[in-house]
Amino acid sequence: MWKGILLLISLSLTGKALAVPDKDLWVYWDTHNSKSTQVIDHSLWQSFLDKYLTFSTKDGMHLVNYNRVKKADKDRLRKYLNSLSVTDPRTLNRKEQLAYWINLYNALTVNLILKYYPVKSITKLGKGWFRMGPWKDPMISINGRDISLHDIEHRILRPIWDNPKVHYALNCASIGCPDLAPNVYTSANIDYQLVKAGDQFVNQKKGVNFVAKRMILSRIFDWYEEDFGGEDGVQAELLEHANGPLKERIRNYKGRISHRYNWQLNEYK
Repeated sequence: MWKGILLLISLSLTGKALAVPDKDLWVYWDTHNSKSTQVIDHSLWQSFLDKYLTFSTKDGMHLVNYNRVKKADKDRLRKYLNSLSVTDPRTLNRKEQLAYWINLYNALTVNLILKYYPVKSITKLGKGWFRMGPWKDPMISINGRDISLHDIEHRILRPIWDNPKVHYALNCASIGCPDLAPNVYTSANIDYQLVKAGDQFVNQKKGVNFVAKRMILSRIFDWYEEDFGGEDGVQAELLEHANGPLKERIRNYKGRISHRYNWQLNEYK
């Protein structure tokens, strides 16, 4: 019996049906001020990224030096999160909101890993006896509302913006995730930044790869297939971002598609 339960848990971490909740709009956050010119200060988060995010030529991705983070920088990261917690994002314009929520998600995730480091995978964290990740654990309070990573992704970002490229911006502290971006997201550049994040992810082997002539895609394109517009939408997305020979190989591929994902910590060693 226990082996069966453990198998179900394992499948829930990789299977489409259990891993991805439906969009569930949190109406309270679905308001904005189109006339607002307020710009949130993300400099503390940028400073952290400048110090501890490293591009690994070996792995071909940006990874985090979790083991080198100094206490003073952990404190600055918490100070940054506190500054976001006392900001009402509903008073911002839409692009400033989008940058706010993406940066908040990524900074909360890094802060969580640092709290429990060393840890092999974020899936080892989370409250409850069967821990399958911290997604629904409250991480921060804004306007008196406790907010989790699940809330930010599935109840705010996905339903309000309905933009699948947001998936390229959110980093879940895992190798299989799109890289943590080296630059903070800003309202002035966010459209460009999302496109560039898609370019990078699709052209990495964790995004699209061929093994023994079989196309292997990130499970993100399986989990969020509906967000991308179905199978045809996924192919269109891949062709939009793929470079040169990869684009032609995707365009001409007629075989079966497999999906993979690596939950190992995105740690630079």
